[in-house]
Amino acid sequence: MSQVSVVVPVYNEVESLPLLYDSIVAALTPTSLSFEIVLVDDGSVDGSSALLDDVARRDARVRVLHFDGNFGQTAAFDAGFKAARGDVVVTIDADLQNDPADIPMVVAACREATVVCGIRTKREDSLVRRVSSRVANAVRRAATGDPVIDTGCSLKAFRRADLLKIKLFTGMHRFLPVLLEMEGCAIVQLPVKHHPRRFGRSKYGIGNRLFRGIKDLFAVRWMQQRHLGYRIRSES
Repeated sequence: MSQVSVVVPVYNEVESLPLLYDSIVAALTPTSLSFEIVLVDDGSVDGSSALLDDVARRDARVRVLHFDGNFGQTAAFDAGFKAARGDVVVTIDADLQNDPADIPMVVAACREATVVCGIRTKREDSLVRRVSSRVANAVRRAATGDPVIDTGCSLKAFRRADLLKIKLFTGMHRFLPVLLEMEGCAIVQLPVKHHPRRFGRSKYGIGNRLFRGIKDLFAVRWMQQRHLGYRIRSES
């Protein structure tokens, strides 16, 4: 069994994938950690699928799951979590805006906490994306009371045993830290690097992230209010 599983959703990122693979391997090889890379192809149509299979043939540490359509990032994360074999699961985007060099740092922090969230301290995005992200994070924190500063940063680390407790629904990957906090998990946040997108274009905008996120926020708030928080005093 691998100690670390790096789970990566992939949707039309054929140009980024060779650099992503090389960077993950370069980050983890010098450590004493055994690792696997779980790449979830979310119905790519740009040649990513064939490239992923080629990487998996060359490196036994790479595993690829192919969806038969485009089901979204939450579905890709969920499939990756269920396929992962490592004790610690790291999530990262395929677009190279997250830096794989930060993976050992979040893995090390996961020994002390059960959820580790990256904070993009220097955002390399457009002003509109930065402002909308800041507003969305502020609204989410006010509504749920969770402490996560930058939930949109995909670079996170979790203990696999905790992830298996959670039932995910579409869009809920953004709320994973607060869902796990409801289950008693401790959250730690670390500054991580962020890079401008080098290839292609973002799959997300205000229309498919902000407005859907507001609906998801109401769902999470309902779950918090209905969460079973009982404790057993004694048993005889």
